[in-house]
Order: sequence, then C-alpha cells, then structure tokens
Amino acid sequence: MSLLCVGVKKAKYDGPQEKFNTYVTLKVQNVKSTTIAVRGNLPSWEQDFMFEINRLDLGLTVEVWNKGLIWDTMVGTVWIPLRTIRQSNEEGPGEWLTLDSQVIMTDNEISGTKDPTFHRILLDTRFELPLDIPEEEARYWAKKLEQLNAMRDQDDYAFQEEQEKPLPVHGSQCCNWNYFGWGEQQNDDPDSTVDDRDSDYRSETSNSIPPPYYTTSQPNASVHQYPMRHQQQSSRDSYTDSMQSYEMDYSDQAPIRRYGSVDSAAIGRSDAESGSESSRRTSRQPSLESRRSLELSDSPTGSSRYASSAELSQGSSQLSEDFENESLRDSELDERDGDSYHSCHSSVSYRKDSPRWEEEDDDDLYLEEEEEEFIEDYSETEEGYPKEEELEEEEEEELREQDTYEPPEHETYPPPQKPLPQEPAEEEVQDPKARAKANWLRAFNKVCMQLQEARGEGDGEKSLWFKGGPGGGLIIIDSMPDIRKRKPIPLVSDLSLVQSRKAGITSALASSTLNNEELKNHVYKKTLQALVYPISCTTPHNFEVWTATTPTYCYECEGLLWGIARQGMRCAECGVKCHEKCQDLLNADCLQRAAEKSSKHGAEDRTQNIIMVLKDRMKIRERNKPEIFELIQEVFGVNKTTHTQQMKAVKQSVLDGTSKWSAKISITVVCAQGLQAKDKTGSSDPYVTVQVGKTKKRTKTIYGNLNPVWEENFHFECHNSSDRIKVRVWDEDDDIKSRVKQRFKRESDDFLGQTIIEVRTLSGEMDVWYNLDKRTDKSAVSGAIRLHISVEIKGEEKVAPYHVQYTCLHENLFHFVTDLQNNGVVKIPDAKGDDAWKVYFDETAQEIVDEFAMRYGVESIYQAMTHFACLSSKYMCPGVPAVMSTLLANINAYYAHTTSSSNANASDRFAASNFGKDRFVKLLDQLHNSLRIDLSMYRNNFPASSPERLQDLKSTVDLLTSITFFRMKVQELQSPPRASQVVKDCVKACLNSTYEYIFNNCHELYSREYQTDPEVPPEEQGPSIKNLDFWSKLITLIVSIIEEDKNSYTPCLNQFPQELNVGKISAEVMWNLFAQDMKYAMEEHEKHRLCKSADYMNLHFKVKWLYNEYVTELPSFKSRVPEYPAWFEPFVIQWLDENEEVSRDFLHGALERDKKDGFQQTSEHALFSCSVVDVFSQLNQSFEIIKKLECPDPQIVGHYMRRFAKTISNVLLQYAEIISKDFASYCSKEKEKVPCILMNNIQQLRVQLEKMFEAMGGKDLDTEASDILKELQVKLNNVLDDLSRVFATSFQPHIEECVKQMGDILSQVKGTGNVPASTCSSVAQDADNVLQPIMDLLDSNLTLFAKICEKTVLKRVLKELWKLVMNTMEKTIVLPPLTDQTGTQMIFNAAKELGQLSKLKDHMVREEAKSLTPKQCAVVELALDTIKQYFHAGGVGLKKTFLEKSPDLQSLRYALSLYTQATDLLIKTFVQTQSSQGSGVDDPVGEVSIHVELLTHPSSGEHKVTVKVVAANDLKWQTSGIFRPFIEVNIIGPHLSDKKRKFATKSKNNSWAPKYNESFQFTLGTETGPECYELQVCVKDYCFAREDRTVGIAVLQLRDILQRPGCACWLPLGRRIHMDDTGLTVLRILSQRNNDEVAKEFVKLKSDTRSAEEGSS
Repeated sequence: MSLLCVGVKKAKYDGPQEKFNTYVTLKVQNVKSTTIAVRGNLPSWEQDFMFEINRLDLGLTVEVWNKGLIWDTMVGTVWIPLRTIRQSNEEGPGEWLTLDSQVIMTDNEISGTKDPTFHRILLDTRFELPLDIPEEEARYWAKKLEQLNAMRDQDDYAFQEEQEKPLPVHGSQCCNWNYFGWGEQQNDDPDSTVDDRDSDYRSETSNSIPPPYYTTSQPNASVHQYPMRHQQQSSRDSYTDSMQSYEMDYSDQAPIRRYGSVDSAAIGRSDAESGSESSRRTSRQPSLESRRSLELSDSPTGSSRYASSAELSQGSSQLSEDFENESLRDSELDERDGDSYHSCHSSVSYRKDSPRWEEEDDDDLYLEEEEEEFIEDYSETEEGYPKEEELEEEEEEELREQDTYEPPEHETYPPPQKPLPQEPAEEEVQDPKARAKANWLRAFNKVCMQLQEARGEGDGEKSLWFKGGPGGGLIIIDSMPDIRKRKPIPLVSDLSLVQSRKAGITSALASSTLNNEELKNHVYKKTLQALVYPISCTTPHNFEVWTATTPTYCYECEGLLWGIARQGMRCAECGVKCHEKCQDLLNADCLQRAAEKSSKHGAEDRTQNIIMVLKDRMKIRERNKPEIFELIQEVFGVNKTTHTQQMKAVKQSVLDGTSKWSAKISITVVCAQGLQAKDKTGSSDPYVTVQVGKTKKRTKTIYGNLNPVWEENFHFECHNSSDRIKVRVWDEDDDIKSRVKQRFKRESDDFLGQTIIEVRTLSGEMDVWYNLDKRTDKSAVSGAIRLHISVEIKGEEKVAPYHVQYTCLHENLFHFVTDLQNNGVVKIPDAKGDDAWKVYFDETAQEIVDEFAMRYGVESIYQAMTHFACLSSKYMCPGVPAVMSTLLANINAYYAHTTSSSNANASDRFAASNFGKDRFVKLLDQLHNSLRIDLSMYRNNFPASSPERLQDLKSTVDLLTSITFFRMKVQELQSPPRASQVVKDCVKACLNSTYEYIFNNCHELYSREYQTDPEVPPEEQGPSIKNLDFWSKLITLIVSIIEEDKNSYTPCLNQFPQELNVGKISAEVMWNLFAQDMKYAMEEHEKHRLCKSADYMNLHFKVKWLYNEYVTELPSFKSRVPEYPAWFEPFVIQWLDENEEVSRDFLHGALERDKKDGFQQTSEHALFSCSVVDVFSQLNQSFEIIKKLECPDPQIVGHYMRRFAKTISNVLLQYAEIISKDFASYCSKEKEKVPCILMNNIQQLRVQLEKMFEAMGGKDLDTEASDILKELQVKLNNVLDDLSRVFATSFQPHIEECVKQMGDILSQVKGTGNVPASTCSSVAQDADNVLQPIMDLLDSNLTLFAKICEKTVLKRVLKELWKLVMNTMEKTIVLPPLTDQTGTQMIFNAAKELGQLSKLKDHMVREEAKSLTPKQCAVVELALDTIKQYFHAGGVGLKKTFLEKSPDLQSLRYALSLYTQATDLLIKTFVQTQSSQGSGVDDPVGEVSIHVELLTHPSSGEHKVTVKVVAANDLKWQTSGIFRPFIEVNIIGPHLSDKKRKFATKSKNNSWAPKYNESFQFTLGTETGPECYELQVCVKDYCFAREDRTVGIAVLQLRDILQRPGCACWLPLGRRIHMDDTGLTVLRILSQRNNDEVAKEFVKLKSDTRSAEEGSS
C-alpha cells in the first residue's frame, strides 16, 4: 500500500478568461477526487489530495472540466503512469503538463492520451516514502513482498476458467488473495464503521475498469460531493489499527487513517450477479466446501447497501443441518429471536481482519464499555411479518455470525492486510524496529501457513479467513449482531460510529430482494405480464341500459337489480350486469372476460377474433413502449435471449387468459379492527361471509365486539382468474325488524363493510389487512379486516405474496436507477399537482411500478411506504430529504385523517398496514436517530456555502417534524420528542463540537481564514499565559460562526420561529462555552499577570462587544447581569492604579510647563492657565475609557468609580497643594496677575470637578465615590478661601497705611454735638476727603481684579478685602488700640497687678484725643455707605445683603453707635448684654453665701435691694502674712451717680471660711427696672497701707431674682469677669471717658482680676 500525494496547483488556458470556470478531477484505482471550481484562464487551486495505491501498473487520470449550467464540458485530460511518479517526502515545485483532448484505451483501461490542446496544468505528484525505515530494511521487506507475490501467482491458476468477468470471486479458495488487498482490487476494509467523508475519495463505479469517457460532457460535478457508494471500513481493518496503534496519539495515525480507503465494492461484477453466483455455488457444493465458501465468499455485496442473506435460502437448510452442532459448539448462539428476515442480512458487523485479533488476551485495549453502549443504542430488534423461510434464514444467519467470530481455541494469527513497508512505521512511534520486524515476520509466516491451507494441506475447520457470506461486510444501525457475549472488539474511534452511516441508513426494508435471484426472476415475469397487457388501458366494458326479465343480481355489489324495467347496465361484449352506480367499480377486462365466456360456450371463432384483438393490443404496446421492457430487462439483469423467450411466454399466458387457469385458495379470516357499532348497546355482533365465484361460506358470530377475532379457515377452488373474493362483514340481528327486512332483501343483518379482492392479485402466502369499503354511499363503514390467504395456482410454484414481489420490484428499480445509472445519487422526478408525492421515478419506471401495483392489488400507501424505505437508505443525497418529508407527510395524512364515516383510530389503521407496523416504526426510529446524528454535525453535512445543502437541511428538519407528527398522530404516542427540541439539541451538540474544534485549532483556523501567517508554533495552539492573542482570535472565529448561523442557518431553519432560532442558540451556546474558558483563563492570568494591563483592557473591550452584539438580547440573558466584567475587574483596577501614576506624572509635567510660561491665560476669554486643561484632559481620557467599558454590573461600576474618584482626589489635591505652597511668593505688587490666575485655576478645578461628577453619574454615583468627590470639592473650596485670604492679606500694609491717613484727615474734622441739618453738605465733603486715600488704593486694584479674576474668585477677594478694610477702620479709627498694647488686653493686664491702676489712668489720658466727636461719627457713617456702594459695584461685586449682614460692618457700626451714647446707657447696655460674666467658673476659688431681697416702694415705685452677706467658704488663697478676708459688694447699673454704690464687710483674721452676717441696702432709681442692675461681689484680702488684693469675683444679675422677692444663694468665685466683644467695646469706650467718675469706677470694677498669690510662682 503506497500513499500517492497529488498537488493540483494551477493552469494556463488558451482563451478569454470569462469563458472558464474550471475544476480538476483526479481518478486513480476507482477513486475520484474533485477540486473546487475556479474562474478565469489562469486558475490557481493549490489543493492537495492523497490516495492509497496498491497497483503500480495503473495510471493517474487528470481531467479538467469547465462547469456548465447543466452539463460540464471537458477542457482536457492527461494520464500519468504511476510507475513514473517520484518517491519523496518533500513537496516539489510541480511540473507543467500539456492537456490532451482524447484518451487511448487498451483492454477497456486507459493507457494514454493524444491530440494535445493549447492548455497546460501544473501538478506535483509524489509517493510518500515509508515514514522512517532505514534503507536496507526497506529493501529487505520489498524482497519478501516479491517472494509472496510469486507464490501467489503460482496459486492463482485454479479458477481461471470460472471467470466470466475480470476479478472473480473464488468460491473454493480458502485464502482469497483479493481479500487481503494484495490482489487487484484494493478491498481495503469493507466493514469499517468509518466512512471518512472528509476525504474527497468516492468510488464511482463498481467495476475496476474506468468508466467510458464522456469526452464532451458529464453530469454536473456537484454530484461528486456526495458518496456514490456506501463506503465502509472495518473497525480493526489494517495493521495500523492493531492493538499498538491504540496507544498512539491520533495525530500519529493521521497520514494513514485520514484518507478514505478505496471502496471495497470495486470488484469486477455487479452486486446482483455476484450475489446470485455465490448463492448458487453455496447450494451445489458438498457440506464442508459449502461452509468454506460461505466463510470466504468475497461478494461485493459485502459493501453493497442492500446486503442480504435471503438468496442463500435454498442451500441454507442443508447448511444448518450439517453445522448446527458445530456452530453451537464454536460459540454461543445468538439469542435474538425477534429479528425478522428484514434485518437478518448483514448481521456480521465486524470482520476479524486485525493481525493481532487474539494475540494477547490480557491486552486491555479493547474498549468494552464503548462497544456495549454502541450495541445497546442501536441494535433494536425488529419484528416483521412472519414468513416460512424465516426460520431457515435465521439459522443460517446465526451460523454465519458464529463463523465470523473465531472460536477462542484457535490461536492463529492472520497476516497484515496491507503489507507495505510504511506500515510498521506507525508502531515505531512507540516501539523500535525490532518489534516491527517481529510482527512482519510473524505475518509472513502466517501467509505461508494460509497458502498451505488453501492448497488443502491445512485443516479446513481451522481456517481463519471467514467472511460472512454475501452480507458479511455491512454495518448498519439496525443490524448489529448481539456480540456482547463474545470477545470485545476495539473501536477505531468514537467518531466512526457517527460516520458509518453518512450517506444513508441501510434500512430494515432494504434487505433480501436485491440478491434473491429466485424472487427477482419471478417478479421479472410478473412485471412483464402486468405491463404487456396493462390493466390501466385494458378494454373497457361497453355498457348499455338493460331490462332484466328475471330477478338479477349486480356482479359488483350482489344487490338485486330493482325496478320493473331498465333495472341496470349490461356489457354488450362480455355480458356482465350491474347497477348503474356500480359500473365504474367493475374493473375486469372486457376482452378477457369475453374470451373466457366464448371459449366456455364453444364459440371458437369469436374467441379467435378476441385473441387477435388481444395480440394486436400487446404488439402495439410493445411497439409504442419499448423503453419499458428494456428497462425491466436491465433492472433484472436478464440477457437479450432470455428476455425474448420470457416475453413470448408472458404473452401466451395473457392469451390463455383463464381458460387454462385454476387455483386452490385457502382463506383464514383472522380478525377485524375498528368496526361500526350498529346495536343500541353501542357495539355489534359481527360475522364474516366469504364468497369466491358462486361458493359462499360464513364464520361464527362474535357477540358484542368491535375488534373481533375469528381465526376460521375456508378452502375454495377457483377456475377463473377474473373472479373476485368478496369478504363482507355483518352485524347479526335477531329481532322483528330484521325478519321483516329478510322478506324484501336477501340480507336481514346490518352491513358493516366489505372488501373485494381480485383473485389475480393473489400470490403465494399473504397475511394482509384490507380496509373495509362501503357498498353504497349511504353505508356507514369503518375498520379493517385481516385475512391470511394462501394460493396455489396450477403450474405456478409457491411464491412470495404480491406485496413482497412489489417490494422486490420497487427496490431493484430504485437500486438500478440510483446506484447503477446515477452513481448513487437519487434521481428526483419532476412532478406537479396534488398527487406528485405518488410519483417515485421518471415516467417509464413509474409506469412499471404503478401497473404492477394496479394489476396485483398493491395499495398506493404500500407503494409510498416502500419508496420511503428505499429513500431512507439515501437520505443524505441532495433533494432526498424534501421528497421524504412530503412522502411521510402524506403517509401521515393517510392514516391520521380518518374519513368521517370511519371511527377507526389512526393507530388501528396503521396497525392494519401491510407494510408491517413494527417494520415501519423501526425504520422511522433508525431514520430519526440518523437524522439526529447528521443534524448534530450540520456544519459539515450542510455547509452554509451550498444553497442546495441548506435546502436539504430545511427538508431534513421537515422530515423530523413529519416523524414526530407520525409518532403523535399515527402511533398515538403520548409525548414523542418534539421536533423543535430535537433540532435544538442537535444544533447545541453541533455547536459544542464546533466550539471545541475552533478552541483546539484556533491559531491555525484564524490564519487560514484571514490569510495571516501563523506566528505560533503548533505546540502553542491553545491559550497562553504570556499573551492574549488566542482569545481575540477565538472571539473573531466565534463571531464568524454566530454570523454564519444567524445569516445562513436561521433563515433556513425557520420552521419553529417561536422555539428555534439557530442564530440565538448559537450565540448562547458559544457564549456559555466561551465564558467558562475565559473565566478560568482570567483567573489564571490574575495569578501571574504576565501581560500589560492595556492588553487586558483591549480584550475586555472585545468581550464586551461580543456580549453586547450577540448575547445581551437573548431571552436567557435579558434580565441577568452579565458576569464578564467580574473576570476583568482586577485588571481594570490594576489599569486604574497605573493610570493614577501616569496622571500624577502628567500633572507635574503640566505644572512645570505652566510655571515656565509664567502661568499665562490659555486664551483671552479663559482666565485660567493651561495646566488645569491638561490635567483634566488626562483625567477625562481615562474616564472615557472606563465609560466605554459600559460595564453592566452596577457593583463593579461602583468599584471602578471609587478607585477613579480616589485618583481624581489625589491628583487635584496634589495640584492644589503645589499651588498653595508657592502662592504667597507670587503675591507681590509686580505680579498681581499671577495670583489671580492661580486662584482662577483652583476655581476651574472645582468647575471641572463638578462636570466630572455629573459625567460619572451625578446623584446615581456610588455613594462612597460620591462622598470622596464631595469631600474633594469642600477641600478645594477651603484651598480657594485660604488663597483669597493670603492674597488679601498681602494688601494689609497698604490698607493700614491708607486708613491711618483717613484717621489723620478725620481728626481734623471739627465740630461737636449733634450735626445740624445745615452742615450735611459739609459732612459729605468731609467724608469724601476722608475716603480719598483708601479709594485711590481700591480703585487701582479692584479694576484689575475685575478683569482678571473669575467671578467667584473676584467675590472671594472682595470679601476678604472688605473684611480687611472694615477691621482696619474699626481698629485704627473707631476703636484705636491703646498705645502699648491693644485696648482690652491692656485694661486687663493693667488691673492684674495692684497698684497699676494709675498706669491705666495714664493711658486713658494719652488716648483722649482718639475719642470721636458726633460729627466725626457722622462722617465715618457716611464714608461707610460710600465704601459699601463701591464694593457692591452696581451688582458686579458683593451682594448688598452680604455687606449689610457682614459681622465686620456690624461690629464697626455698633462701635460707632456706642461712641455717641451716655455713660449710663452704655452701662445699662453692658448689664443687659453681658449675661455670663460669672458663668463657666471651671475651678472656683471659693464661694460666697448671700441673701438678697428686692423691694419696690408701692407709691414712689423706688426699688431697694437688701443684701445680707452671710459667709464665705472654701477660699483658696496662700499668703505669708495674716489672711484677712472681707467682702465688697458693688451695685452696677444706670442712674447711680448720686447714690451709694459700694459696701464692704469687716475683715476676719486667718479664716478661710469666714462668717459675716452683715446686711446692706442699695437704693435704685425709678428710671428703669431692677433688670438693668447687677451685684458684683468681690472677696479681698485686707492689706494695711497698700491696695487690697482680690481673691475672687462673682456677679449676680438682679433680673435672675425678679420672680423671687427673697433669694439666698451660694455664688462661686471666679478669677475674673467674662465678657464678649460688645462688653469689650463698651469697656474700651468708657475707658476713654476720663472725666466721668462712674465710668472710671465701672472700668476698674470690670477689669479687676484675682491678684497673684504669695508663694505661688
């Protein structure tokens, strides 16, 4: 066996390019391969083919064809002798060959070509060298092979004379060389379960001679895309598949296994002949020999589709007797008993060819479980209708099966099937040369041993070369032998099961008839008989209206011809009488009846006339329709002479008609089903009458049963072939009505239905269901009756029933038209109209089957079912599924749409089918299985590129639907699998395997599909952790598949729009599988992270696109949150982390650039510089990328947003920080623009941040992210405030300078008292003068700010300036500081130490000049209004409300207002506002107990306060001398200048808790109530000759005790008085009133603090 590699590269044609659309056909050794068609005059194919060659004396024929619409025309051909082809493992550049136009034939084989054309073709041909055998070893084996061939030649003498055609089948030669594949026919492995449809190899004919050339045209080349013969190979056929090869990786076997073996049917003889020959031979040889021939016969039917064992029936009885015991001994009997003769063909599914079949029993390589599964799945037993031959056949079948499996005792080894040196190389993969050598030597010795056996030296019984008879080589789904008990057999691979039945299932029906020569012979005669004088155009009756003179009964319905005259019709020729309504039902041939009648009555001359007419008719028939008889002759393979003789005989039998005809008929009325209920009880009491001729018999009555069983047998003799058997069913009645009825009619009982059977349609033994028919339109009839009829016709041997004969005729016609005439492609007839489904063949063949059916009473539904069975063996051929679907739909309609008058349900009607219920159901089950398997690979079987195949795919689904409908409506199964669900499952299965395929070959497929260079080495085909290329390629491939499904398969499979959308299923399955793998891959990547984050992001985008484009709208995904974002989350976060770094770097860069340029405005309209723009451009770009991910998982979006918010926050804060750091340095007079721009920048950050916040989702943003951004906004706001403050502060020295000048100007304003109205103008004038300095400053700056600051920034700067101006004015003009230190501070400090009051007084004197006169106050008030107007700037600046409410202004105004108030009023204000002077004493220095009573004089309204000082307690005081505490009580309030304001108790010596119990009385005026007064209690240490020291102070406001007339309380002593700004201001103003005793005393009291203790630091 050599491997021939042919590379078809390109061609150059002579002629215009539009003229050519060419393909190249390669033929060698009965194998034909075809390239694709390419347009143009310089086509390039670049396709490689491989052939297994075992005859080097042949040649390779190369033909170039130009594709036409109907016919393809040949461009040229070239023949290359195989011996001239080089041996090499390397592809070569090829050789240009000139195409010739003619072939040279020698002995019916091509031996060369002639007549060159101008066309050339470039081919590269070479033989593959054996894989890696050393040279010397190759030479050694070649030598051995020659020796073997020599021995074989010597042995080949025995049967030369038996040869009728080339390559005979040697019947008695035990060692059939042809069988090993060493003979001339490459019988590679006929039984394999693999049908390698991937290979282009197709066997074209069953002859080893090449077909005659169509030099001009041939049928369109597309037919070659489908197998022309059913190829099959043994599951352990060659040396390659011996045990060792099982341990290899499949890829190691690839070179050998991938290419289909040449069809085993390539043997020089037609199936039918060799079948019959082997059968004849079997019957005439002695028993041992017959057994051996049975074992060895290598009939091509081994691979034929209709392999069979039935033709062995004659010899089988003797076989089974001879060998029954032995077969029982050899192996266990096959225990199937239900197999009918339909499936007993081809029960041998595996041949024992493997060289090491039983070499090592302990070898574990047998795949037991697989084997058993396989059997259980597919070998359903089947029941056909019983038949006498069945037993013989089953015995013989079992015998054959047992012989095929070698009994374990025999330890012999068969030789390899293909001994060529390349084979052992397969094993060297795992074993060195020694082992290969040993195997070859063993094989060589085996062959020698077998040769001895073949010459009779060996023991025949031990012969190993068993081949299971003519049917041995067939494996099909329904014919598995039960081999579970035998030794398990290794399967080639799981795929082989699927591929074994690619072209079609070999159905249960396609069984015996193709090779049953005896039956074929009989059917041949019967067909001629039916067609030479066809019933469809026999002479019609010549009816006339006729009057009966005696009571006459209708010939058709046997009813009385009623009436007085003109009762019915009578034929003028043959005299038959009937009702007018029955005349159309009468179908006996008038001429024949007339001939029979006249011969009976002796009218010979009339008979002669009629015979002459008949003869003429037959002659005309033969002359007008010669093609019919030629076709019959060809179909049944009858030679010319025999055919002529048969025609004569048949004509004679027609002429003899019935005169010489007689038959014995035995009729068993078995049972009936679904009868009408005629009784009131809802039932019937049926019985049956059977009438043949004038004889009538009846069965017993079965009471109350609509499905009665009678099982009664009747015998009749019949002498007239035009007689009829009339079977009528009646309901027996025994009541008055029926008796009355009997008076008028011959029948008293109710009619339940009848069937009329033409005697001529009877043949052999028949077990047939007949539907019951009406007699008149009024009869209500339903149901069917089963009859078992046995006919013995005189002179005719007992033959099969006509239904079986019809099957034989139909199958043989189908086989002939399809396989022999049309290379295995089913020819679909053109037929239109409602009955188009009943047209099975073209006109001639159709006429043959119709006439046969009509003549012999085969119902049309049986024809349809038979044709359906034939088609199911070819269901993968183009156009066939559509035909089958229509056919089955009509069969369904026939059974399921019952007629209104019939109440039989579909199931019963179907059960009464003559085709055999179980047989048809089983056929459908097998077909259903096969269709499912094919649909599970719809991409391969129905490529989208071929519209024809897509149409077939659609039809295949229709066919599945029809099967489902059949199961539901006809079989009435409860819930058969829905077609849509089945198709859905198949589509899913196909998609699963498609995904697996593209996943495993991703890089290779991608580079092939998109013409890229595969940059990955083959070992890295799968996904890699180092890069992500694999996944993007896989996505591209997935998309191409989904698109193909969406655009090609979805419109095609549109039968279930609601349930099945291939595109959607495709997307769903692909996504689910992809998601599993992708998820896992991403988990792995997460551990290692070897790729860039950008790569992961890109892949994320692709996955997102895939999901959004195809998956998101699918129902199962619609409401779901997809999971793919989760796979990429870690990588997106990683990218965001990296992105933050990038953004920071970018920020620094941008700021540096900006700094260098001096923070220029980006444009005249923009008030900020470019660094802000740059920073946000970068951030926006990053955000755009995140946004484009369109992540549908809100949780994950939240994570991204949080992470991104942090980035924004970090970047912007860093920006703000850098700006703030250097900001102060820019705030100088010469650079006033820059700080403004920097503040604008910060403001712009805030604006942009707000936009970013909105873009990121605004209110819907993840709360955490939102909080981060809000916090950031606040921080930026604070930064801006800080910057404004710093900026404003830089103006402070200038402002203070200006305000001082204002103060100086103001002090020069003279005038006292309240300003009279007349001086108003002078006040305004003064105010203008006073404002002059500050206005100059503000004017120059604010105009500039208004230009270069953003509005928000401007307002902030104005606010800060406003505060600054107000505060400075207040401090400098209104409340100027006391010279040394600021005012109040000084007051407190002065009073801290005793004896410093004089210092305070000095200050008071010095500051006197600073006190403002009322006029000056008016001027300042007016000036304030002007400044306020200025800052408001007509709405451009600060808001009026802000200015009015500004605490700084209010404070200033308040201070101003206090200036003009009297001392009493100020003191009153102080008392009323300072409510918490003594509160908040955290660590009291003691407490005082006093009792206060408030009295109001009833008439004068004068208030008196009585204070009783009870005691002091817990005084904290350290002193080195004597401690003499006394208590001083002061009343403070208005209008007290003329009243006593202070009392003091006596001092107590060295007592820290002194008791006093002294009372004092204060008188208050009537002007105001007591709420304007307060008591200040002070504990002091009495010192002689110097100021007393204060220990602690407490204040009691009288308003607190107003409600209680007398009040005793403990007052905690504090270290000083607490007061707020108002209090301080009042104090400051009063401190300036040096001439006022009350004021001075008040200031002293309020600024008093606890003195320093002795002994404390």
